[in-house]
Amino acid sequence: MTLYFLVKYLHVLGAIVILGTGTGIAFFMLMAHRSGDVAFIARTASTVVIADMIFTLTAVLLQPVSGGLLMMLSATSIREGWLLTSLVLYAIAGIFWVPVVFMQMEMRTLAQSAVEKGQALPPRYFQLFRRWFLFGIPGFGSVMIILWLMIAKPF
Repeated sequence: MTLYFLVKYLHVLGAIVILGTGTGIAFFMLMAHRSGDVAFIARTASTVVIADMIFTLTAVLLQPVSGGLLMMLSATSIREGWLLTSLVLYAIAGIFWVPVVFMQMEMRTLAQSAVEKGQALPPRYFQLFRRWFLFGIPGFGSVMIILWLMIAKPF
């Protein structure tokens, strides 16, 4: 196996981790939220924050490294349209993902506090959840388009 294919494998694996973890986090947060069970929301949000830090953050940091190595190993120019578009979309995804991480942490803290006090979730939790959901659309959508661009290289 050549170095190029090893790096390509790691790059594709990173994309899978980002998409898989993102999908899982979104699904579990949405299901917990829909349950209305404050304790379940608190536990789920705690797990989601950990998963985002372990899996998503690691893959997000490694993608540019493996992508840069792939460019060097394949002599791909950064001027290629599909690559430039992918990089812009990666930045857009990051612009939406970083705040989402902090929203998840605050939602976790609010839910844990509500559980400890035996109270309902505060209005701030619901504001954050709406924003979290809305930020996920361009964030996740950008990653989906990047995956297509990586495969199709249409321009």
